[in-house]
Amino acid sequence: MFDTFARTTQGMLVVDRSHRIVWISEGYKKFLPALGVEGEHAFLGRKVEDVVPNTLIPQVIESGRAMMVDLLTNRAGTFLVSRMPLRNEAGEVIGALGLVLMDHPETTMQPLMQKFSRLQRELEDAQRQLAAQRRPKYTLASMVGASPAMMEVKRQARRVAGTDATVLLLGETGTGKELLAQAIHAGSSRARAAFVGVNIAAVPDTLLEAEFFGVAGGAYTGADRKGRDGKFKLADGGTLFLDEIGDMPLPLQAKLLRVLQEQEVEPLGSNTVLRVNVRVIAATSRDLPAMVATGQFRADLYYRLNVLPIRLPALRERLADLDALTDNLLDDICRRNGLAPKSLSAEALERLGAHPWPGNIRELRNTLEQAALLTDDLLLRAEHFGALPAPAAAPAPDPAGAGPTAAGAGLARGGLGEPLAGGGLLLPGAALQPLPQAIAALETASIRAALAATQGNKVAAARLLGIARATLYEKMHQLGLDALPVSDIQSHAGPAV
Repeated sequence: MFDTFARTTQGMLVVDRSHRIVWISEGYKKFLPALGVEGEHAFLGRKVEDVVPNTLIPQVIESGRAMMVDLLTNRAGTFLVSRMPLRNEAGEVIGALGLVLMDHPETTMQPLMQKFSRLQRELEDAQRQLAAQRRPKYTLASMVGASPAMMEVKRQARRVAGTDATVLLLGETGTGKELLAQAIHAGSSRARAAFVGVNIAAVPDTLLEAEFFGVAGGAYTGADRKGRDGKFKLADGGTLFLDEIGDMPLPLQAKLLRVLQEQEVEPLGSNTVLRVNVRVIAATSRDLPAMVATGQFRADLYYRLNVLPIRLPALRERLADLDALTDNLLDDICRRNGLAPKSLSAEALERLGAHPWPGNIRELRNTLEQAALLTDDLLLRAEHFGALPAPAAAPAPDPAGAGPTAAGAGLARGGLGEPLAGGGLLLPGAALQPLPQAIAALETASIRAALAATQGNKVAAARLLGIARATLYEKMHQLGLDALPVSDIQSHAGPAV
């Protein structure tokens, strides 16, 4: 048999149970110089892994399984090889046989090598794409808003990101619970592993168990022979986001509780228990305590999920972020749809601020996208949002000049000036000035008063003055007000503020 192998192959070697080379054919000797070995005497008796880089013969000896066709590449070149275990009469593995079937297969087997290279590239591309899909798309920096409510949410998110405890995100639909879940994952030690999300409400009850825990090969008619991994297995080492957890059926809640406690899953149709290392973030827009009270949700699962709860505020509770949110959303909408950048007028922003937003940020995005796509105007005005209710009318001006009326009237009462007989304005302690200087002085005083009244909040100040935020920034720069601290603005604002 050895004689036949030696004549029909490029080279052959025999290795014992301890991986030491005990024999090589004459044909194999021609590879020794390329392997950096001076001769047969320096090759025999040495462990095969020490003199043949990348060899898999030790695995063949340990497993007892042959590798009939494989490509071996090392400094001696690329070879088509076979490896077979050698057994004694009792069936015990006592060594292995290595055969070099062909050297330089890249020339003699070019079509096969090209196909192999193409399949290898496709596999690597698919792996990269899958890894990119599993990575989080958002971080805490993606969370738009500086209102007190949002700052508290970000503070809590940073704290929980440093732990592996279960997180429960609460809030109305459209408040950004999945975005926050991805941000928590991105800020955690699991950020390099997968982020896997599943919307429980979107999966039929009959498929949920297979979706979560996977399916063993041939578990039922039509099942994949190779089986299919569940979401817990896909998220192993990373984070699993369970959206709309309140919609999970009661029978599955008990199984989920066990997985959370034991970190073990059992695929459908299998008797094998798989260990997993998964951090769970759950989210719901439903009232879980009320569901527990009515028996619709297991109390023990609720307590297991409600370790680190974070409540996301509704949009109507963080209207101070509306301007920044609309800017961010409009930029994204225009970029995705190939539109020129668009902005909102002060009246349009006021119209949006008067809406209760039951759909929250998801509804806001839909409204902005609809308005942006239905007009070529670069400035979206109040009339572009005709489907929304108009803001409440301002109170009528007080004839005596004492009531909280329009911003201009309130500012005038703050000591900015006294009316002249001709309808002009005379600043206190100043003589009659040229109109441009008087206008600049009035604008300065008005902007100071608005900023003082809003404690330096430029978005709110622009809304109070009835101008766009960009216009306010421009005027503050022109008048030299952009570098002043709030305390200095307040001290020069007049008694009305």
